[in-house]
Amino acid sequence: MSRYILALDQGTTSSRAILFDREGRPLAMKSQEFRQIYPQPGWVEHDPPDIWQTQLKAAQAVLNEAGVRAEDIAAIGVTNQRETTLLWERETGKPVHRAIVWQDRRTAAICDRLKAQGLEPAVRAKTGLVLDPYFSATKLTWLFETHPELKARAERGELAFGTVDTWLIWKLSGGKVHATDPSNASRTLLFNLRTLTWDDELLEWFGVPKAILPEVRPSSGIFGDTLPDWFGAPVSIAGVAGDQQAALFGQAGFRPGMAKNTYGTGAFLLMNTGARPVLSEKGLLTTVAWRIGDQVWYALEGSIFIAGAVVQWLRDELGLIARADETEAHARAVEDTGGVYLVPAFTGLGAPYWDPYARGVIVGLTRGTGRHHLIRAALESIAYQSRDVLEIMQKEAGLKLDALRVDGGAAQNDWLMQFQADVLNVAVDRPIVHETTALGAAYLAGLAVGYWESLEEIEALWKMDRRFEPAITEEERQKRYSGWLRAVERAKGWAR
Repeated sequence: MSRYILALDQGTTSSRAILFDREGRPLAMKSQEFRQIYPQPGWVEHDPPDIWQTQLKAAQAVLNEAGVRAEDIAAIGVTNQRETTLLWERETGKPVHRAIVWQDRRTAAICDRLKAQGLEPAVRAKTGLVLDPYFSATKLTWLFETHPELKARAERGELAFGTVDTWLIWKLSGGKVHATDPSNASRTLLFNLRTLTWDDELLEWFGVPKAILPEVRPSSGIFGDTLPDWFGAPVSIAGVAGDQQAALFGQAGFRPGMAKNTYGTGAFLLMNTGARPVLSEKGLLTTVAWRIGDQVWYALEGSIFIAGAVVQWLRDELGLIARADETEAHARAVEDTGGVYLVPAFTGLGAPYWDPYARGVIVGLTRGTGRHHLIRAALESIAYQSRDVLEIMQKEAGLKLDALRVDGGAAQNDWLMQFQADVLNVAVDRPIVHETTALGAAYLAGLAVGYWESLEEIEALWKMDRRFEPAITEEERQKRYSGWLRAVERAKGWAR
């Protein structure tokens, strides 16, 4: 019996590989950062070979470090940054353009044009998403309108489109498998939530030829084998999910009403709504959580574009800190922010505002404002944005949250997690294993090959590290939050 599951976690700034055992414990991990490309303000790109090479190297390195052979791996699970759009030649596997990253805002005018045509209500009803540059479809529209020769090649079936999971599966399988799963497909604006298929009308509206699309398969199931060259012997790719849905799965959020927040580059709140897609009236997204066999789970999602990235900004652009983990001491060094609010709308605002023209603002500055206040205001912004989303999520799903399960880099910041509990007035639960995104991909792969037998078996593996209980008055909570809402109003529409 194979002893381990290998999870490939391809993120926005790094590619990671983690080896898990039967208890869901991470035994070894390797990470490789790669280049972020900013050709113009609001544009974000990745080089597809960078994504592939760093992911492969991380996977090979983790097996070498652990002294594990391909034969010891029961299956590979893949999880990935979502919506990022890649286009490559079927024959050679060579990309025809850099990957356009989910954060990229270049298609705001295309979204405005489609809205002016009155298409947004129909798009929303079919996909559960809003017309925003965030998603894959308008990135393809832009590629085909900017490079008409690519459109012609796509129509001839010469090109393949994929989100990052599809690109990795293609590369791992040596070009034999061109596939995705519903959790990733449901983030493209091309996938119908009810029929669970690519939608011909959506393809027509966005000008996307059907010939470029991958096959959509269950999130837990055999996709194919890796080439023997990569790990010394073939290994089955058996689980695939977008990073946020994978994190909900890794948090064992299997029941309706369970929710998690992942604090990564952005912050992503997902609430399980069970077998029914709940369409939002207030700017949340409806998404496929995962599909196992014929059974589909749905989720409501709030996407916050800038969370951990605001800490990177403090470090890399402002030089206020040398390391991300210093922020906690700075936040504790002052009683409050001195009335300062920082709205990190660097690439627009996500849920529930969906304003691609919003830009970052700092308000409430006085002569007495120091770096402690700014750093604390940056951390507070992460918690406030999460409340923006969670309030609406509970109302629309008609589900009351008992506790919020948290993961991601910033979830290790005790001060921030306490502030999050205070602002939400909900307990915040942090698990012992905080690599929940990779863990979710591992669980999906393990279920497919019988490494784990059931969801109940997986649920029993979830263990709490610490619970943070709310500890401020309702009056204080509302006073702080109302200041945040005023600050957000100042950020809206700035770049229009």
